Amino acid sequence: MTLYYADHFVLPLPAGHRFPMAKYARLRERLAACGEFRSDDFRVPEAARDEEILRAHCPGYLARVREGSLSAEEERRIGFPWSAAMVERSRRSAGATIAAARDALVQGWSANLAGGTHHAFRDRGEGFCVFNDAAIAARAMRAEAGIARVAVIDCDVHQGNGTAAILRGDEAAFTFSIHGARNFPFEKEESDLDIELPDGTGDEEYLRQLGLGLDETLERSRPQLAIYLAGADPHEGDRLGRLKLTKDGLARRDAMVLGRLAALGVPVAIAMAGGYGRDIDDTVDIHAATVIAAKRAFA
Repeated sequence: MTLYYADHFVLPLPAGHRFPMAKYARLRERLAACGEFRSDDFRVPEAARDEEILRAHCPGYLARVREGSLSAEEERRIGFPWSAAMVERSRRSAGATIAAARDALVQGWSANLAGGTHHAFRDRGEGFCVFNDAAIAARAMRAEAGIARVAVIDCDVHQGNGTAAILRGDEAAFTFSIHGARNFPFEKEESDLDIELPDGTGDEEYLRQLGLGLDETLERSRPQLAIYLAGADPHEGDRLGRLKLTKDGLARRDAMVLGRLAALGVPVAIAMAGGYGRDIDDTVDIHAATVIAAKRAFA
């Protein structure tokens, strides 16, 4: 398997910015030290090319990102100031999910140690998301590998609104999002399947609802490939989460999703998605456990 990372492309963020950039390098370091992976399992991805990005985003938006001509409102929506590093990192993150999807089709699974930028729309970014890596990768696999059915299984605590909007009406893609009902984005899009959970939902109810959602998703989509957004932000210690899952509950979530896919022989590309723990070590623990669970599920 290959684990793709681009954490050395550091964004120049203002002091006190809420986005936890440090988690990505710490995740790679944690996985490299855990004894489960070899040094050559880690690889820097190629940047997504314009033609790959344009399968999910419109030319005008890509041009404004590339050229640094985003409006102040567009930058505010994204949550990052524009920089050349932002563009390169965003391209690399989308490229990592494309590469993970390619590898998954051969090896069973692969992971982007970042990604899950599901709030990016065709014509704009928002919520710390510039390019929508799941939508870009889904369409890349259709174009280059002939994959006719992709399921996006989004377990980030926030609805995958951009993914739902980009892939709406696309018969080759099925979008499933399980998320907090009252959390960002406050105006939701319509996925193929949405499960909205009240604030404070804990392990047992979350897992019950997830099981029902997986049953419906797999029955309706019959996927040839899954893209799993394994957010750490449903955790009870997350600053932006509003749900109450424990680390054990999130481990059971991963075991359920990855175990079902492995049992059905559905390859999976994993992206980390959100995680804003009050203690960054909690976020890193959860993301690392997801990747290790995938290795074991597909052994």
